[in-house]
Amino acid sequence: QNPDITITDNVLHFRAQGHGAKGDNIYEFEIEFLEPVEPKPVCRMTQRQLNITVQKKESNWWERLTKQEKRPLFLAPDFDRWLDESDAEMELKEKEEEKISKMKIESRVPKDPFKHLKKGYLIMYNLVQFLGFSWIFVNMTVRLFILGKDSFYDTFHTISDMMYFCQTLALMEIMNSLIGLVRSPLIPSVVQVFGRNFVLFVILGSLEEMQSKPVVFFIFYFWSITELFRYPYYMLSCIGIEWKPLTWLRYTVWIPLYPLGGLAEAVCIVQSIPIFSETGKFSLGLPNPLNVTIQFPFVLQIYLIALFLGVFVNFRHLYKQRKQHLGPKKRKMK
Repeated sequence: QNPDITITDNVLHFRAQGHGAKGDNIYEFEIEFLEPVEPKPVCRMTQRQLNITVQKKESNWWERLTKQEKRPLFLAPDFDRWLDESDAEMELKEKEEEKISKMKIESRVPKDPFKHLKKGYLIMYNLVQFLGFSWIFVNMTVRLFILGKDSFYDTFHTISDMMYFCQTLALMEIMNSLIGLVRSPLIPSVVQVFGRNFVLFVILGSLEEMQSKPVVFFIFYFWSITELFRYPYYMLSCIGIEWKPLTWLRYTVWIPLYPLGGLAEAVCIVQSIPIFSETGKFSLGLPNPLNVTIQFPFVLQIYLIALFLGVFVNFRHLYKQRKQHLGPKKRKMK
């Protein structure tokens, strides 16, 4: 208990109270090292033992541990951790052979002549998307502070052009996944991109009555906040840079925002159903080649079910990614 461990003048001083065969006693010893060591030892105490790590000042092989030629009686080597010069040479040789073998395997894999071109394209794509959604977020935030709730009613007319651009460009994410340019699964990309574009182009873009509703503000705002962290994360990943705070935000911010975004989209669809029923827009009536009547409001009701299923699919996918990137790392056993 309460060990006092110091190194002065290259001598390790140890003093601690412990319980042994003769009861509670004070245990102390000194070890004078053969060559200079760092004056700050590292100690780690468990219920059964105390580990003291002492660092050499110079990395070289010692003839023995202590300055005195005769080893102290209380000092015994731990051969499980013992390493002599010949063992170290063998270990170094094994590492060199492993490195050479790895280089040979890599040399057999055909190099992609378009690797740098693909990387440049992905960097530019993520950069453009980041700038686009940043413009949307900043514009909406400034308008909210200046106009307050009044900014809700003309969000679409102010932001729609940039949102059209970003969401049209987002179709490339499906293509990137389809041709294997990125390792992202295809289905989550399809669900998110087509889900957003359905709301943006079909619901909001085709109904002027919907464009002035406050729900548009919340849809655009939740979308833009999510992408503020997603696109810069992917952009830095393309050049092999990982910034831990950004990684945490990319795999955490979606937890509240993704369900809120899905809820806002559902509210938008529910509010549009009476308008589509009244106008008959996109409904297919008789006569037609199929000789069936398809009411678009019914299609929207079916889509609402698909929307919540899509939210579940993507939520599960994102949760797995979060565990992979932020979960505890498994240590390799030697």
